[in-house]
Amino acid sequence: MDREWNDSQPIYRQLRDRVVAMILDGVLKEGDPLPSVRNVAAEYRVNPLTVLKGYQQLVDEGLVETRRGRGMFINTGARGLLLQGERQKFLGEEWPRIYETIQRLGLTAEELLEAQARRPSGDRAQSKTPESNSPEKES
Repeated sequence: MDREWNDSQPIYRQLRDRVVAMILDGVLKEGDPLPSVRNVAAEYRVNPLTVLKGYQQLVDEGLVETRRGRGMFINTGARGLLLQGERQKFLGEEWPRIYETIQRLGLTAEELLEAQARRPSGDRAQSKTPESNSPEKES
């Protein structure tokens, strides 16, 4: 996780978003434990209550469960739930702005694909998931 915090939103929310990104990226898998509140608080020099509040949001969203005396663990199906929500958010909020920019600039699908192909292979590998390669996702 990145050690820097920004002023755009509360730290507990940024912490929650970082854990979500780790789940989506496959760094944290279903059944994996979350780092302890104490360890995260000490490593990132934040109040343990801040970490707990971020973790509690994950519990409230059904992504994480608390196992008494053992810690917090990623729930089965958490990644799928996140993908569904993030896709809806992207299509509803981000895609309309991106589409407008594409239209405004007069870019073609071919130009976009060529630009993607020119990116370093490491960047492309990180952005591809099995779900993003499925034919029903093409527009």
